[in-house]
Amino acid sequence: MWLVPSGAAAVALVFAAALLQRYTQRRRPAHLLWALALLMYAGASLALALGVRDGWSGSEYRWYWALGAVLNVPYLAAGEILLLSQDRRVRLGTLVLLLFGTAFALARVRTGTLDLAALGRDLPLGKEAWAGDPFVLDLARYYAFPAYFLLVGGTLWSAWWMRGRPELRDRFSGTLGIAVGATIVAAGSAFALTGQVVGFSATLAVGIVVMFWGFIRASRPVAVARSAS
Repeated sequence: MWLVPSGAAAVALVFAAALLQRYTQRRRPAHLLWALALLMYAGASLALALGVRDGWSGSEYRWYWALGAVLNVPYLAAGEILLLSQDRRVRLGTLVLLLFGTAFALARVRTGTLDLAALGRDLPLGKEAWAGDPFVLDLARYYAFPAYFLLVGGTLWSAWWMRGRPELRDRFSGTLGIAVGATIVAAGSAFALTGQVVGFSATLAVGIVVMFWGFIRASRPVAVARSAS
């Protein structure tokens, strides 16, 4: 069973490598933030694989929770904001908020009261693991839910702006693919809520693959027709 989350980690690492390569070429902060988000997906999936294979430790579950349930979607959403906005104040404010939120979440998850007795199943339920510290459980909602709607809203707005423009067909479909992939990943939380490792990991991997496809499609060069002289 541990092979499925390991496969999800491998897919996320390949996507992260592609984003880092694009960042080195174009130096767009959005690509770097998305790469970090995919590295978080990989880290959370690896922690899940280790927990399923050898039994969960407290540190493995804390890493799984911080990277997989709390922080990765905000990094995707922040990247989308930096991609869409050219306002320096908006971009700077987004980065400051992201750094502060990251530091707070990591510190809170690291020091939160974790019920080790609840880690005996393949995919421990957050409501049981954090029963003694409900705020850490709620961090996933406070961080991931608003960030998801920002991410999907931004991608759909971009797709709407590009509709009906033949030269942007690839970018249009790729942008929609990113939104669909993010939604598939979000839907995987239904499996996590019931402790289904295979369903959760498979949904995560499929969602990342769809986002990867969308990124590749949206990154194709835009063909600009030359006017006849």
